[in-house]
Formats: sequence, structure tokens, C-alpha cells
Amino acid sequence: MTGSLASVCERFGDTHRAFSCCDTTFRIQATGIRAETAATAAQETAESLEAQLNAFDEVSAVSQLNREGEIANEHIARIVRRGLEYNDRTDGVFDIYQGRLEHELKTFLRGDSETPPDGFDTGTVRTSGSHVTTDIKLDLNGLAKGYIVDRPSEALGGVGRRGFVSGGGDMSPPTGPVAIESPYGDDTPLKILDTDWYVATSGGYRRSRNGTDHVYDPTTESLGSRHELVTVVARRDCMEADALATTLAALPLAKARELASEWVGIEALIIHDGVFHTTDGFETHVLDT
Repeated sequence: MTGSLASVCERFGDTHRAFSCCDTTFRIQATGIRAETAATAAQETAESLEAQLNAFDEVSAVSQLNREGEIANEHIARIVRRGLEYNDRTDGVFDIYQGRLEHELKTFLRGDSETPPDGFDTGTVRTSGSHVTTDIKLDLNGLAKGYIVDRPSEALGGVGRRGFVSGGGDMSPPTGPVAIESPYGDDTPLKILDTDWYVATSGGYRRSRNGTDHVYDPTTESLGSRHELVTVVARRDCMEADALATTLAALPLAKARELASEWVGIEALIIHDGVFHTTDGFETHVLDT
């Protein structure tokens, strides 16, 4: 009887996982047929991708690319191609060419440097299949966490099974209502989302030091998020939500609202000086309370 019960639990169950990844806590939930096996595959995928994409790990594939100027890696090639797409569509606000600045900025935010970085860079990058060549250090962080959410979530799907992956504000389509955390330090959620789109949140409240945070705008050569919080829901995938949340956080309010309104397939909440600004369709993704 015990063996039969264990077999049933393996074939149909409800599994929750929490583990450290990308300097935050990743959470995986899987429900249905072989949920435990799917959750294990999803976690292994996330951890493998983090090892390849962590720019602060000297043995990672991204570090090798930035050190040697070329690499053959299908994941990096996909991220670079998407980064070049967003660079073009945002007129250079989303910029993967700032690897040197990004590294120095994170070093400052971690307290390992006393001064924030200065100056922005230009360069070129090319992809051919899985091969990437560059003459400049790349910053892929604006897409990497979204990608690390997207790929494991694929392992959770299947006949008779559903689930989602959440990584510090970035998540695949949630299987139930989820809260947008307040940037003001209180426990009251800003909104409760009920959506089948991907979600990403950006802002300076999580990682900042001396008024400087991880957001930057190379078109104005400025550091720091311009808003308390930006949440984006995207139909395409979490990479798109991640990229647009970062971009909108870097833009002045009027330009951020214009870009969010014109971008097909996303809706956004921007909190600026305590005022909520939403695109026309954002409330359709909010639980009606």
C-alpha cells in the first residue's frame, strides 16, 4: 500500500521549491502528473543557466565572452539577439553594450568600491547561430533573469500538469493571484495581479547605495531609476517583461508612459512620486476586489 501511495504521489502531486539563484530566491510550483520530476528539471535548468550567465563568476560563459571576445553558446546567442532587438526598438535606452559599467556599478552597490562608475561605452557585437563575437564587454543582466525564468517554466508544462517559476519579481504566468510588493517598506500590496501573462518588476528600492541603484540610461548617461517601481506584464515571455521594466525605469515619466502605451503586447504600472500611472489595459490583469 505504501509503495502504491508513493507511486501515485509521484504521478500526481503538488510540489513547491525555493532555492537561491541570481542573487534572489527562486520559487517553483508544479501541480499534476509527475510534478516532482518536473520541478527538479526546472530547478536544474535554472541553476545551469545561472552558472553560464553569471557575469560575476569568472568561469561562466558570459565572463569568458567578455574576457575573450567570442563564445559558442546557444543561450547567450539568443539573449544577445533579443538585446539587439530591444536596443533598436528603444532607441538605445536598453543597451547591452555596457558590460564594463554594469560590472563596476554592481561592485559599487555591493560595497566593494567607494565610487560609482563613470562614462558609457560603445562597441559592436555579432551573432551567427550559437556563435557570438564582440569587441566590448556586454551587459546581459537586463534579460538574463527573465530568460532564467522562461526556460525552466517550459519544463513545468505538459498534459495534466501546470506550474510557474518566480524569481525575485520576475515570473512566468502565475497559476493564481500574485501581489505587487510595495516599494515603501509596508506589507500592503500595491495591486493583486490575476493574469496569464509574464510579469517583471524593476525599481531602485531593492538595490541602492547613496542614492544610486542598478538602473541606467546610456542615452542621457545617467544612473538611477526615475520611478519608485515599474511592473510590466508581457504576453510574449518574461524576457520581454524584464527588458521593458528595466527600460521604463530608466526613462522620464512622459517618455516611459508613451513607450509603454505604444508597445503592443505589454501593459505597465509606473509609480512616480507616489502616483500610480497605468497603461489603458493594465487593470484587466488586476484582480477585481
